Amino acid sequence: MKNDIIFNLIKVHQRIESACRIAGRNPEDVQLLLATKTVPAEQIRIAIEAGETLMGENKMQELRDKNDVLKSLPVERHFIGHLQTNKVKDVLKYVTCIQSLDRINLADELHKQLQNQNRKLDVFVQVNTSYEESKFGLAPENVLSFIKKIKTYETLNIKGLMSIGLLDVEKEKMIPSLRLLRTIRDEIYSEGIEGLQDLKLSMGMSQDLELAIAEGSNMVRIGTSIFGNRFLGKEIWNENIAE
Repeated sequence: MKNDIIFNLIKVHQRIESACRIAGRNPEDVQLLLATKTVPAEQIRIAIEAGETLMGENKMQELRDKNDVLKSLPVERHFIGHLQTNKVKDVLKYVTCIQSLDRINLADELHKQLQNQNRKLDVFVQVNTSYEESKFGLAPENVLSFIKKIKTYETLNIKGLMSIGLLDVEKEKMIPSLRLLRTIRDEIYSEGIEGLQDLKLSMGMSQDLELAIAEGSNMVRIGTSIFGNRFLGKEIWNENIAE
């Protein structure tokens, strides 16, 4: 298992570097985030000890259950799944970034809890660029107004935009939803909003990381290509599937 994970990490980094080279980008501008939904803590430890420093969880319970193994390791933990407001207080015990901010009541609850803790938190705004019912996230046309609202929350540091692109066997069908996230970011830039001129794009998974990098992704969230297929036929990107 250890050798498999390390080998897979090498292959993924090679894919990232190759995609950057083809796109004329610096590989240092693209981070690898370990997508660790259902991955046992000991397997995550192998990847961290191999040099990975960034991971993302989809469920609060997994953050809690894996904490004893991971808390002393040099890894930054993000929350990348749909976050219910009643789980905010617990999730904040473990993460430094929420990548799935997609509604005002969630921003309100984050702001309240962060005020109580006298701290700030990095956030990405999640956008449903593929307009699929199986995915959470803001409608693309609502992102700019949402960004302007949450910009007033002094506890939230807006770091970028996150999306799960359309996954299809035909690459031509996958590109528009990835390109749309970059377009939205550029629209935000055109507004000249103070502090929002260096937004990162978190998009791209095992199936589409090359396409995402070509469209400007700064962070790819990779699970299956590193840890294997853990879902036995389930669709990892269908956020409405109960675990």
